[in-house]
This record gives sequence, C-alpha cells and structure tokens, in this order.
Amino acid sequence: MSRSLRIAFLGNDRWSVPSLRAIADSSHEVVAVITAQRRPAGRGNELRPTPVAHAAAAAGLSLHEVETVTSGPGADALAASAPDLLIVVAYGEILPQAVLDLPAIAPVNLHFSLLPDLRGASPVQTALLEGRHETGVTTIVMDTGIDTGPVIVRRAEAIDSGDDAGSLGDRLAAIGAEVLVETADLFAEGAADPRPQDEAAATFTRRLGADDRVLRWTEPARDLVNRTRAMSPEPGATTRFRGEDLKIFRADTVPASGAPGSIVQASKEGFVVATGEDGFRAIELAPAGRRHMSSLDFVNGYRPAIGESLG
Repeated sequence: MSRSLRIAFLGNDRWSVPSLRAIADSSHEVVAVITAQRRPAGRGNELRPTPVAHAAAAAGLSLHEVETVTSGPGADALAASAPDLLIVVAYGEILPQAVLDLPAIAPVNLHFSLLPDLRGASPVQTALLEGRHETGVTTIVMDTGIDTGPVIVRRAEAIDSGDDAGSLGDRLAAIGAEVLVETADLFAEGAADPRPQDEAAATFTRRLGADDRVLRWTEPARDLVNRTRAMSPEPGATTRFRGEDLKIFRADTVPASGAPGSIVQASKEGFVVATGEDGFRAIELAPAGRRHMSSLDFVNGYRPAIGESLG
C-alpha cells in the first residue's frame, strides 16, 4: 500500500529545482530543504541565495541555508526533520555514513548519467565533450562512494546535435524530476528494488577547470565543436584573438583546410578557423568585455583577415 513519505531535500543548483518542485507537488511531504549558505556574487559581492533557496522560499517550504550538513545547524535541521527519504540533487557535499543513516528508508541521489557510466562531477559536460549520442538519468541508494550505490531507476535520453550543456542539463533535470517522483512512489509502495552497479562497466568524469575550456586548433574540428558545446552557456570555450580573450559559445564544422588556428574564411556566414581536421565555424561568441554576438556581427565589427591566427 502506498503512503506519503517525509522527504528531506538537499540541493543547490538550478538543475536541482525541477526535482524539488516535482517532489513538493507530489503526494509526499517535503519536511526540510537544505541548501548552501548565501555567497557573495556579482560586482557588488551581494550575498545571493542558491536557486534551490529561491524555489523553496517561493513554495513556502521549510528552508535551511547552511555551511554543511555534517555538523552544526545543518546536521541538527536534518536530524530534526526525521525524514523517510533523503533526496540529494546536485548538492556538492560528500555525505558521511552518519548522514546517510538518518532517513528511515533510504538516502537517494539523482545523477545525470546512465550509471555506472559517467560517474563523478561533470556527467553532462563530459557526455558532450566525448561526442556521445545518448545519456540519461539514474536514481541510486547512496553509499559513501562517488555515485556507486545500487540503481533504482534509469531513464535514457538522446543527445541532440544542437545540444549544449545548458539545454541538455535542463532537459535531464526535467526528466530527473519525473524519475525522482517515480522513485519515491516505489519506496512508498514497498516496490523499490535497488540493483548493484556493474563495476566493470564504470566510467568516470572529473571536475572541469580553466584548461578544459581552451580550444587547441591542432585538434579536429568535431572535437573543438564538442568542447564548445560542453562549455556553453557558461563559462564558454576560449581562445585568443589579437592578444585578448575570445569566448565561443556555438559552432559547427565545415570543410576547410589551412594552418591550424588560421582564419580561412570571413564572410556574411561568419568566420572559419582551420583545425587539425576540417574547419571550425564560429556562430555565437563574445570578445573580451563584450556581450554575446553573432559571428556576422563579429566579422563586421572586427574585420578579421584571412590568414590571421587565433590561439
């Protein structure tokens, strides 16, 4: 028989918000929402709440903005909520066994890949970097490993050729919200059947840094386009033009040849850069200190010359 479960929700990111809203709109009760403390942001270093804090406040949920859930007010709030399920979506803190033991039924994590594939910190970006055609979402019962717990529900999703990290992540967040409600319902019905992951099939991702954004023109154009997709809409793939940073947010491949990094076409279709294989056509970009612009606007404004080099 199904029953309403008490759920404590941990999350920070905008991709956490659809899951929070879906659980709050379900037959289950969100008894606590825990998110990171406000951090300075923007030019004025104003303290800003997380997207989850915004959503929880708007929904009138019990909100706790804390430094950690392993001790202090965060741990107290979580323990006092006495949850049946602990649900974690893009929270970013490694949880010790003492926290995982708090829920009466299980601690559940939503991960944006088809586990055991693409475990780790950057599954959405890495799927694009590697030029994959499919990814998905998975709910697991959390253990102290990194995305290693038994699988409850998996759902695949095709990666469109026009996807970047923003569009793909938003879509996975929406799908994941549905999967989380399904997962909670399975536990409420006593029908959840978590299955161990196949360790032999596991692949891994890592936290991406500034070096991962750099476009290296000796690489094939298809790899550079994938890097651009993975880094868009933020922080953007980067190169150098006339001694200044140039961010590129959208691009495609075209037939072209020439010295890698050299501009081989500049027209109303934009500009094309020769690479290690084929040409890289920039579509949307932002010069240093400027807003996003089309490739045509860049050509009209900066007049890049054939043979001029980037990088």
